[in-house]
Amino acid sequence: MIYDVIIIGGGPAGITAGIYAARKKLKTLLITKEWGGQITKAVDIENWPGTKKISGIDLMKQMTEHLKNFELEIKQDREIIDLDKKGENFVINDGEEKYEAKSVIIATGKVPRLLNIPGESEFKGRGVSICSTCDAPMFKDRDVVVVGGGNAGFNVALDMIKYAKKVYVLDFFEEMKGDPITKDKLVKSGIVEFITNVAVKEIKGTKFVESLIYEDRKTGKDTEINIGGVFISVGMAAKVEFAEKLVELNKIGEIVIDKDNNTKTPGLFAAGDITDIKYEQIVIACGEGAKAVLAATDYLKNK
Repeated sequence: MIYDVIIIGGGPAGITAGIYAARKKLKTLLITKEWGGQITKAVDIENWPGTKKISGIDLMKQMTEHLKNFELEIKQDREIIDLDKKGENFVINDGEEKYEAKSVIIATGKVPRLLNIPGESEFKGRGVSICSTCDAPMFKDRDVVVVGGGNAGFNVALDMIKYAKKVYVLDFFEEMKGDPITKDKLVKSGIVEFITNVAVKEIKGTKFVESLIYEDRKTGKDTEINIGGVFISVGMAAKVEFAEKLVELNKIGEIVIDKDNNTKTPGLFAAGDITDIKYEQIVIACGEGAKAVLAATDYLKNK
């Protein structure tokens, strides 16, 4: 079987692309390792039009239920290992099956960046976490550190104030970039301390995390704080090795696209956080997913 379009990714961009492709009556296959991506880590989303407040998990449930109302094929729990061109068409390999399509939309989003410091990998699952939604209850009445002062880090801290005794938010820069409204909520909790311009050097412990060492970037002085958990939230990295031979990447590994979501390979499109678009927001990712399908539709008509 040759599909009109294969969509790779099950986040907001991929799901929106799936809905639009199905409504365009394209023979569509959506392949995803998991549903949601970053959106499922959001505690409260308050900027989704038409909804005053909703959790990331609930919003993703609504999106996937909407998607599954349409006629398209879905392969879950699959991770693409190779994407190549075969004549006019594309061939995709997920390690179990190969698929062929006239066009492809990459919407795989990003994966969490790590600190790559001593103790990080050793204590993963034993006090080091990248998912407060998954692990927050494990840290009840403990002092915890959130590494990262962006929106993702603030969301983790917001989750943790329901459980932790004290929350330290550490950031590499002098000014944290997280949303001021969310920061106000954290300040009002009375248990959050913000520490800026520091570099985290080591996570220590025996069977479980017991302390963290950070360096003041101005003075060079090391400080060790006793804590029972560390949440890593220092941004996301694009994971696009499977398609590197067909796309151009910018200096931080994002797929370069034009205004119509075209990559350098005709018929190959990309949408959402995996691309070099300036802003990374749920509503923007959805819009980019829709744009990619409309561009793919034009491409197929012209063929």
